[in-house]
Amino acid sequence: MPKTLRSLFSVTPAWLALWLCVALFAIFQHGPIPLYSTRTLAVAWEMWSQNEFLVPHINGHPYSHKVPLLFWLIHAGWAVFGVNDIWPRLLQVGLGAGWLLAAAALARRVFPLRPLPAQYTPWFLIALAYSFLFGLQIMYEVLLALTVAWALCMLVGKPRWGWFALAVGAGLMTKGPVMLLHVAFPLLLGPWWSEHARADRRGWYLRGALALAGGLALLLAWAVPAGLAGGEAYRNELFFLQTAGRVVDSFDHARPLLWYLPMLLVLLFPWVGWPRLWRAALTLRRPLGDSERFLIAWLLPTFGVFCLVSGKQVYYLLPLLPGAAMALACVLARQQVREQGRGRRWGAWPLALVALGFAVVLALLPLWAAGGRMHSHWLHDASALSPFFAIGFVGLALVLLLPGEGEAELHRIAGAGLLGVALAHALFAYTMFHNFNLDPAADLLARAHQEQRPIANVGSYEGQYHYRARLHGSIDEIRIDDIGAWAAAHPRGVIVRYPAKLDPRARRFALLIQPFRSRWLEVWDAATVAAIEAGQTPAEPAQRTALYPPDYWRYGKPPERSDD
Repeated sequence: MPKTLRSLFSVTPAWLALWLCVALFAIFQHGPIPLYSTRTLAVAWEMWSQNEFLVPHINGHPYSHKVPLLFWLIHAGWAVFGVNDIWPRLLQVGLGAGWLLAAAALARRVFPLRPLPAQYTPWFLIALAYSFLFGLQIMYEVLLALTVAWALCMLVGKPRWGWFALAVGAGLMTKGPVMLLHVAFPLLLGPWWSEHARADRRGWYLRGALALAGGLALLLAWAVPAGLAGGEAYRNELFFLQTAGRVVDSFDHARPLLWYLPMLLVLLFPWVGWPRLWRAALTLRRPLGDSERFLIAWLLPTFGVFCLVSGKQVYYLLPLLPGAAMALACVLARQQVREQGRGRRWGAWPLALVALGFAVVLALLPLWAAGGRMHSHWLHDASALSPFFAIGFVGLALVLLLPGEGEAELHRIAGAGLLGVALAHALFAYTMFHNFNLDPAADLLARAHQEQRPIANVGSYEGQYHYRARLHGSIDEIRIDDIGAWAAAHPRGVIVRYPAKLDPRARRFALLIQPFRSRWLEVWDAATVAAIEAGQTPAEPAQRTALYPPDYWRYGKPPERSDD
């Protein structure tokens, strides 16, 4: 191995090397998943293809839901390597690695005199199943989480206000004003947890306000010209409706007040299944130092405000996970210093039982499928390879049951957790991704676009075909009742629809059929589907209906054609 590579590996933390290997393996196992990744790529593609880098667009219209930093980062790679979906995936892995490094740096600043919590924090973070899986999506939250960790790192210890302002500005350019919520309470409660804030309260708040103003100035430097260029409707949505609508009466993702509480079990898995950690948390005693006060000032009020906000999604809490990891690391380190919680009864045996139980279910899936007792097509699809993956989960269960406590047990759980979620993701990629793979439909629409045939989508269109098909125009959004009128106006057109059940006539007359999530995706010649909707029998198409996957068990027997 070259000396440069040896030196690189020697300074790379073990947790980072492990995470990078698993993340790079996982993110290239399948293509972009709709609708998250495909929508992000669609916006980036439309900006790129139209040479419009100021105002994001989707389906030919200004896109006010997001600010452009992530799109610009994608464009930077495309400018060097050309338009491709490899760079956005590498970018996502790079952002995830940057987030982990920023979280580790933040932990060292939060616990400057206590090395154990700082050492444990990244191990807690890399094992979180939800954050790993969501981090494989080409989305904004990982970049936002990176900017939040960076900003707080500049706030803890001796504040570096210039860098804090830059980090806040980057966060604002990633997800908008929600960035302010993530840094507001640590800043406002600074004198409670920061020695520097207590020594100079006036200077703390004055410099903090100036730094926030600097970050907002970065956002406004883009938002003002973008609002002027995007038109009045875009300007109103960008400056008023997006944030206010989500906070007061959400037009999207509205949830009950306490919806986030049970979601914490999802966010903190697998650590919620480790008895030693529960014992450490339940036996935690005062005093609370500045480190613990910082975590309280950051996590509790921020989480409370997220609960009050009408619009809720699990991934909105992603930037808080480094704080949660630091809290878990802190309670575990305190227990180890006191040498409490010893014994195998506090070990990882519940997690081993979960892994073993999952392995048993995977092993039995083919038997249930063969016996006709399985009604979920997801489980039926997974049964094709599930016994092989069951072996892997048995191995992970045995690893979790190995003897050894302290740091070795932490590393063992973190490694097994990360490998376990990667194994589950691989099972999805090899047996179920065809329910999300829109490439066949997008390729057909690309050919229609090249032939200058208009395209319509039944229902809301989220840009899921634009990037893969390299579309330059817009796709019309229509309702089922509009099919006849649209086909009459566009007789050469193509229509995409998503029925809950597969109509046998689609096997005979549609251009393409493929599964899409829990529904079906059908691509039709407009005149053909209009005739069927009108109760008529159209002429036999020149080519048989394309099926993806071609031998999928849910299609059943092919229908008879009049020319057979």
